[in-house]
Amino acid sequence: MPIRTTRIEGCFSRTLVGYCAGNTPDVIEKGRTIDTSDLLADPIVAFQKKYFWFLIIWACFIIPTLIPVYFWGETWSNSWYVAVLLRYALTLNGIWLVNSAAHKWGAKPYDRSINAAENLAATIMSAGEGWHNYHHVFPWDYRSAELGNYKFNFTTTFIDLFTKVGWAYDLKTTSPEFVYRRALRTGLIESQDDSVPLPWGWNDRDLPQSDRMEATIVNRKQG
Repeated sequence: MPIRTTRIEGCFSRTLVGYCAGNTPDVIEKGRTIDTSDLLADPIVAFQKKYFWFLIIWACFIIPTLIPVYFWGETWSNSWYVAVLLRYALTLNGIWLVNSAAHKWGAKPYDRSINAAENLAATIMSAGEGWHNYHHVFPWDYRSAELGNYKFNFTTTFIDLFTKVGWAYDLKTTSPEFVYRRALRTGLIESQDDSVPLPWGWNDRDLPQSDRMEATIVNRKQG
C-alpha cells in the first residue's frame, strides 16, 4: 500500500497501517501479471500453499509455546507472551522497517533522487533487507546489497546455501564496475545525466538492454 514516507506520520503508517490495510488495486492488478507457474508447479511450494494456515499456526504459535515449557520448565504465560507474542511483534515490526525507516533515513550512494536508503538498523532487524537504495536501483540483484560478505546480509547467506544443493539457480547479480558507474551517474556524487529511467524488475520494458547484458548470472540452470 503506497504511503508517503517523507513525513513522520506517513513513515508510521508505512510501518504498520499500510500492511494492515492491504494492497491497493493497482498493486493487486500488477501482481496478476507476474508469471508464477513455475512456483505453483513445485510440489514443496504447492504443499506450503495448501497447508499454509495449519503450518503457520503450529510453527509460529503452538510449537514456540511448547518448547520453553517442556524443555526448560518455563511457565505457560511467559512462554506465550515472550517467546511467541513479543517475538512475533518484534519480527513483524523489524521487517516493516524496510518500507518505512529504510525509505526515510540513511545514505543514498546509488541514487540520490529516490526515498529508498541504506539503513543499518532496518538491515539488522530484517536479516539483510535494509540496503534499500541498492535494492531499488538494482532490483534484479538477488543479494539486495553491494556487500561481498555475509556480515549484515543474512538473506543472501540463506539463498547461497540453497545454490549449493541446486534449489536456487539463475541468480542475477551486478558487477562492481557496473555498480560504480551507476553510483557516479546518479548517486551522492554529482551527476551530469539523471535522465535514465529507473527500472523495477528484470523483465521490465524500461530496463536498458545494456544493463541486462552487464548483469551476472550465478549458478545458471542448464537446459
